[in-house]
Amino acid sequence: MILESVLLDVRPGQEEAFLAAFGRARPLISAQRGFRSLELRRCLDEGRSSRFLLQVGWETLEDHTEGFRRSAEYQEWRALLHHFYAPFPEVEHYGEPVLRG
Repeated sequence: MILESVLLDVRPGQEEAFLAAFGRARPLISAQRGFRSLELRRCLDEGRSSRFLLQVGWETLEDHTEGFRRSAEYQEWRALLHHFYAPFPEVEHYGEPVLRG
């Protein structure tokens, strides 16, 4: 499994609108081939309540980079969510765990 990890800095004051839009966007990604899981967490640190951590599990890297990102659903995802971010986030992909505790 591949883990997509993204720090999302949402424009201050837009957090609730972002969460509502994310709720509408979630079915667009979860219906994709290779989708395994999704977690969205809000930062608890003082002064960081506009930051979210998104982690998406995919079967393969290509399921995300070629499948979802080239789909019509991604265009809808983009329209729903991308205007909330400042700055625009960097997406990273991680392989299988090299250590477990």
